[in-house]
Amino acid sequence: MNFPLYIAKRYILSNSKNNAINIINRIASLGIIVGAMALFVVLSVFSGLKVFSLSFTNDIDPDLKISSTLGKSFLISPNQESQIKKIDGLVSYSKIIEERVLFTFDGKQEVTYLKGVDANFSKVNAIEKKLFNGQWLKADTYQVVVGYGISQKFSMGLLDFNNQLEVLAPKPGKGAIENPEEAFNKTDLIPVGIYAISEDLDSKYVFADLGLAQELLEYKPNQVSGIEIKTNADADESAITEQLQTIFDNKITVKNRAQLNESLYKMLNTENIAVYLIFTLVIVVALFNLIGALIMMILDKKGNLKTLFNLGTEIKDLRKIFMLQGTLLSVLGGIIGLTLGIIIVLIQEYFQLIMITPTLAYPVIFSLENALIVMGTIVTLGFIASLIASSRVSKKLLE
Repeated sequence: MNFPLYIAKRYILSNSKNNAINIINRIASLGIIVGAMALFVVLSVFSGLKVFSLSFTNDIDPDLKISSTLGKSFLISPNQESQIKKIDGLVSYSKIIEERVLFTFDGKQEVTYLKGVDANFSKVNAIEKKLFNGQWLKADTYQVVVGYGISQKFSMGLLDFNNQLEVLAPKPGKGAIENPEEAFNKTDLIPVGIYAISEDLDSKYVFADLGLAQELLEYKPNQVSGIEIKTNADADESAITEQLQTIFDNKITVKNRAQLNESLYKMLNTENIAVYLIFTLVIVVALFNLIGALIMMILDKKGNLKTLFNLGTEIKDLRKIFMLQGTLLSVLGGIIGLTLGIIIVLIQEYFQLIMITPTLAYPVIFSLENALIVMGTIVTLGFIASLIASSRVSKKLLE
């Protein structure tokens, strides 16, 4: 058996004759346990908040989205559509048109996005599940589905035939506008549904039929501004992207859900890293107790160390005893703290004891990745602290 490891285990299991040293050791161990538990709980909470925040955009964003690199729109031929359908891992796709236009209702105005969608949109996006009131629009009609925020701004209900929702889209062309009234294409719309997702998204889109959007913007029947794609859960995104680029001669940009919300993902990841570093600093402070406890142990066992040194044990092996002792204490403390943290997280995840609102529990997610991060952090910092403390063992100390 490894001699330094054997001695280190004996020192961990046995109590010192000096009661003060025993108290210091317990405080150091408690600091590691609490630090590991707190770090895991906080990382789990932020994982839950991240998923909760992204759930809003996931309700309205596709797995993949195609847009043109050469302008606002592009043409899609029947041959290209047939090739898209043959892509392995692709479940469904929907042709869309997005354009900022002016909506007016009962003397009120709002500039936001008109999103024209085809009949396949409900197969790609679960927006119908987010309908707050009414129903989803029917194809080849002047029906629209508006966001809850827009309906609030307009004080607008559904199927209000006394006050028409009007949309004004700028006509394409060049040159100066001589008659402002002739510069826009106008159409009356019939709101048949209201969706509710989040405060920002509820004021972003007005959904309409793809043909209506093409008519307003004077697009060709095969002209779209984008294609939204739903893929299988285990689909290879990079392979699908390569096939799409080949079909469209590399004249398109393909983005996944993370790339569509790049700033949101960056913000959430930055917050997660910041919290991790803050709580890591707390653990570093707690490990100062471990350094102090090991130094006190070295002084307490000075006589034993001198005997071992006289018997031929090298200084590096004596140092290894306390380095291993501190590392083992960190591992044991990390395991205990991590176990307590996992219990707390699982209780909240399944029993929802802590609530944000009467209907919304504080979001937490158990993640094996977070558990590995916590153990890796505790063991690494514990090893460094033990290495610093064990360096106090020297010939000068034993003389």
